[in-house]
Amino acid sequence: MARNSSERKATPLWEPQIVKRAALDSLTKLDPRIQARNPVMFVVEVTAAAVTLILARDIFGGRVGLVGFELQIALWLWFTVLFANFAEAMAEGRGKAQADNLRKTRTETQATLLRDGHEITVPATSLRRGDLVIVRAGGIIPGDGEVIEGVAAVNEAAITGESAPVIRESGGDRSAVTGGTTVISDWIKVKITANPGETFLDRMIALVEGAQRQKTPNEIALSILLAGLTIIFMLVCVSLYPFALYAGTTLSLPVEVALLVCLIPTTIGGLLSAIGIAGMDRLVQHNVLAMSGRAVEAAGDVDTLLLDKTGTITLGNRMATEFIALPGVAAQELADAAQLASLADETPEGRSIVVLAKNQYNLRGRELAEKEAEFIPFSAQTRMSGVNLNGRRIRKGAADMVAKFVAQAGGKVPPELTAIVQDIARTGGTPLVVADGPRALGVIHLKDIIKEGIRERFARLRAMGLKTVMITGDNPLTAAAIARESGVDDFRAEATPETKLRLIREEQAEGKLVAMIGDGTNDAPALAQADVGIAMNAGTQAAREAGNMVDLDSNPTKIMEVVEIGKQLLITRGALTTFSIANDVAKYFAIIPAMFVLGYPELQALNIMHLATPQSAILSAIIFNALIIVALIPLALRGVAYRPLGAAAILTRNLLIYGLGGVIVPFIGIKLIDLAVAALHLA
Repeated sequence: MARNSSERKATPLWEPQIVKRAALDSLTKLDPRIQARNPVMFVVEVTAAAVTLILARDIFGGRVGLVGFELQIALWLWFTVLFANFAEAMAEGRGKAQADNLRKTRTETQATLLRDGHEITVPATSLRRGDLVIVRAGGIIPGDGEVIEGVAAVNEAAITGESAPVIRESGGDRSAVTGGTTVISDWIKVKITANPGETFLDRMIALVEGAQRQKTPNEIALSILLAGLTIIFMLVCVSLYPFALYAGTTLSLPVEVALLVCLIPTTIGGLLSAIGIAGMDRLVQHNVLAMSGRAVEAAGDVDTLLLDKTGTITLGNRMATEFIALPGVAAQELADAAQLASLADETPEGRSIVVLAKNQYNLRGRELAEKEAEFIPFSAQTRMSGVNLNGRRIRKGAADMVAKFVAQAGGKVPPELTAIVQDIARTGGTPLVVADGPRALGVIHLKDIIKEGIRERFARLRAMGLKTVMITGDNPLTAAAIARESGVDDFRAEATPETKLRLIREEQAEGKLVAMIGDGTNDAPALAQADVGIAMNAGTQAAREAGNMVDLDSNPTKIMEVVEIGKQLLITRGALTTFSIANDVAKYFAIIPAMFVLGYPELQALNIMHLATPQSAILSAIIFNALIIVALIPLALRGVAYRPLGAAAILTRNLLIYGLGGVIVPFIGIKLIDLAVAALHLA
């Protein structure tokens, strides 16, 4: 499952296995208890059943003259219901196919359980919340948990699809591990945080299957609108019966039923569920899990985006970016001393110093064990680390502590050092001073590294009308520097969890929808309060449980795709609703004149399509009504292409393309079908 991009390969739209499953599910969904959740299609199913009963009555009653017409009406009505079910089943089937792939990552893993100081091998399925396990290189992490001891590289390709390993260590925001991932170096002790059936992988499978997806408020409102239109057209069809009697014609129940199905908004009614499920499926293809359809929809209407700094905007660890030597000291001498002082430093900062010295001055790490080197670890008291080697005492650390070290060794700190340290601090960086005994050599510039591409993404979000706000516990100086470099619109420094929560509530009180991206336990309250809470998968368990979305790639720049997919869902639903209503109006004015032209010759002026007969008009309309759902399934599943336009421009575009198209297409389609029906003598 490894891949080189952050986007999961999309399941082909017409994959045979999915189509086969969807065809079977479309029959299962004929259950009235299931169909009742969609009022429009429920009406179609009831009318199809009614026409089928009338057909059976006429067959056994010997009324052969009506059987052919009624049979065609019944078949096309059932075809309409089945393809509406098929559209929903196709959307669900794509999720189920991905869920099957996720299930393959679950194996009968053996776990090394720690109990009473002993290691016991047990099945992973027997583990419970609170158990302690140890996982060594090559072992599979048996369940969701928190690292409480050790540090290791973990391959999470089974979950995220990314082949590059990630570091998991105790403490901080990189302690959460997921069951089914593999430790590829070192070891970690893990405290299990989920019982079997409650794991992150179990939730992933349930979510991508889409079976438990709840309707969003907008979907509920649209369902009420569609139900209202259905009732109105039912009244219209009932009122047509006395008009037909007055005109000297009769409307049979099958004809009235067929007319009703043609006029109610069956197009959007048949595709509504598929649109919502497909929106969640598109997020899964980008490696983002949405806990509900509401989250996807809300993402399309977000006004303000709040981002935690550490691990979200930045990589999470400060990295060495520059060696600044003092006057009279060669830069290579500073780099050499800094590297020697960092060879035993296993922190990300220490490793970055070794790498920087290697890249800039071709200084390779050296094996110092045989040279009787004495490494000095960092401590909270000294705030320094370093090495004693061949009579040399090399230290790196906080400026004030290194200055004391130099003074105690009989040296003197040059005045230029203070200016360098202040300049680095002013830009939001961290200065580490390096000294060799009584000589101060210079400063290592550590800084937060902005994640690649994030500035460009923020610019695109700004163009879409979103305001980005960085929230961090850093001091205002550091926060301002990171805000400038990353390109956010605003920032809040020295923020506590309460500050984040208050800021979200203030924005929501103004009627705005707020999205929050975070990865730490301190972000959990804000993630829970936000309308869209996106937790980084690399973050803590608390953050993942608080959010209503989880980004498996832990890439905050992906908010762009999340927002676009949310907007695409809303636009798709709006476009197809516009098409469906325009479609129904057009069918009304196309069919009614043809049906009553014999009783009211004056209607001939409105019979612009010159349909062959009233029966042909009805049959052509019912066939068109079924086929248009089939034709729109790919659009419902793929979504209408999103372009960053204003609301007015999008409305105008929908009216011109889908509104005008919804008026024109039925006239053309019904006329062509009428010609075929007449030529084949079907009515």
